[in-house]
Amino acid sequence: MSDVKFSNNYRDLCRREGVDAGFQFEFYCERCQDTWRTPFSAYRKGQVSGWLGRAAGIFGGVLGDAGRAADGFADAGFGEARDEAFKEAIESAKQHFHRCAKCYQYVCDPCWDTSKGLCRNCAPDAKVHGEAAKAQGLVQAVEEAAHAEGRNRAGSVDVKADKQLVCPACGTETHGAKFCPGCGAKLAAQAFCRDCGAQLAPGAKFCGDCGSKASDN
Repeated sequence: MSDVKFSNNYRDLCRREGVDAGFQFEFYCERCQDTWRTPFSAYRKGQVSGWLGRAAGIFGGVLGDAGRAADGFADAGFGEARDEAFKEAIESAKQHFHRCAKCYQYVCDPCWDTSKGLCRNCAPDAKVHGEAAKAQGLVQAVEEAAHAEGRNRAGSVDVKADKQLVCPACGTETHGAKFCPGCGAKLAAQAFCRDCGAQLAPGAKFCGDCGSKASDN
């Protein structure tokens, strides 16, 4: 065929042979991906081949030879019949899709601005973008206010004291609690040597790495 349109935004659903042999094409909008299918058109030669093939599987013999002959007959005529069906499908698809003059994509009616002859990507709706911008601005302002509130609350949180985040007795996550939520064990705050930074064992009087007094930390 010459002057083939819709070369990228369609799927070929045709079946060459079998009892469900026929022609059908699915076109889709290149903006929103919504689809439109042509009505199914039966390919009689392929269907006859399918029925003979089923019969041959049951009875064999002459029907088997007839089925193979019908397969060849169906294959020989499929290409031309498919091209004709595709040509008709394109003419039908033209009623459902528009080609944008700027980006050359095919789009459906909701994605098309008739007054401008452009798709909604190339000719965005100002009102839609305005509402989206207001929503984005609101979210941004809320995030900024939340960050400010978080900074205000930071003064009530003890960030200097080290927390034991996993219970050494049962392995439960403590989330900084004073007692383990899993077994109730008292959790000692972790201490570190002021001189070398090594972690001190609970109750240690001296640092095991540098020998500094724990009482001086």
